[in-house]
Amino acid sequence: MADLITSYLGMQLKNPLVASASPLSEDLGNVRKMEDAGAAAVVFHSLFEEQINLESHELDRFLGAGTESFPESLTYLPELNWYNRGPDGYLEHLYRVKRAVQLPVIASLNGASSGGWTKYARKMEQAGADALELNIYFVAANPEMTSVEVERTYCELVREVTSSVKIPVAVKISPYFTAMANMAGHLEHAGAKALVLFNRFYQPDFDLEKLEVEPRLTLSNPYELLLRLHWVAILYDHVDADLAVTGGVHSAEDVLKSMMAGARVAMMTSALLKHGIVHIRQVLGDLERWMEEHEYESIRQMQGSMSMSSVANPSAFERANYMRVLSDYAWRMPGVGMG
Repeated sequence: MADLITSYLGMQLKNPLVASASPLSEDLGNVRKMEDAGAAAVVFHSLFEEQINLESHELDRFLGAGTESFPESLTYLPELNWYNRGPDGYLEHLYRVKRAVQLPVIASLNGASSGGWTKYARKMEQAGADALELNIYFVAANPEMTSVEVERTYCELVREVTSSVKIPVAVKISPYFTAMANMAGHLEHAGAKALVLFNRFYQPDFDLEKLEVEPRLTLSNPYELLLRLHWVAILYDHVDADLAVTGGVHSAEDVLKSMMAGARVAMMTSALLKHGIVHIRQVLGDLERWMEEHEYESIRQMQGSMSMSSVANPSAFERANYMRVLSDYAWRMPGVGMG
């Protein structure tokens, strides 16, 4: 039988398939089903910076009742109560889940700025989290803000969180940095023990009848995996931090590609929402069968085997491949050719 063991954030995991952050983990029964189906670990749904700040605003408003106050100023904060139980409920749920299951539980803290809300990283640790995933979701919409300032904000936030806890911290980032390889090194220097590539920015849509901007959430598809494979393959051997792929992982084939690029784990949510939590068992079964058919003894044997530092043609990850792909496609188009 193929050895599926891998390591991530200092933890030995029985396989590389991790359930990524989603509302599924809000239900203890779902987490138990993930464990029964074979998931190696679960990343909890996110606790948002805005939720923590909102609770603080509400407390201040309560304590200041009868004084001169402007409660309407709170309306700019999004309605987040629907997403989970709030800060205290999140910590209580985390505590209960940790005592009900054996698989590692990675808490998720979602924010974009430094501040008192980061103390919740320590509270997550106290509630029993085995590790923390810091999901930095930041849209640099201010034209006065430079790329240097954006990068500094990220690193300061990572440094603040990692210095406040003893458990390892993974940082989930977007793919929109000008110099991704350089930024990865800075995040590692700031204390990140793993980099999760990449979070998905949800784009708003326009309602042409109502003339309103409305949120739009779409599940991932396997094509999105390509961007993740590209950057994991480049970063492998250039950073000591563990690498995780999230976004576009739907099948055993996607897990295998992620491992060969250099990831320690592959994270999955959209496929579980589409096919059910039991899909984990199917993916792991397919993974073992492929490895046995292709005579791979272990996951560790293949990790990084298709990274930029390992392949015979590393230019495939750079500009040379861009020109080759476009040229090759032109020659293959119907009606295009010599004579």
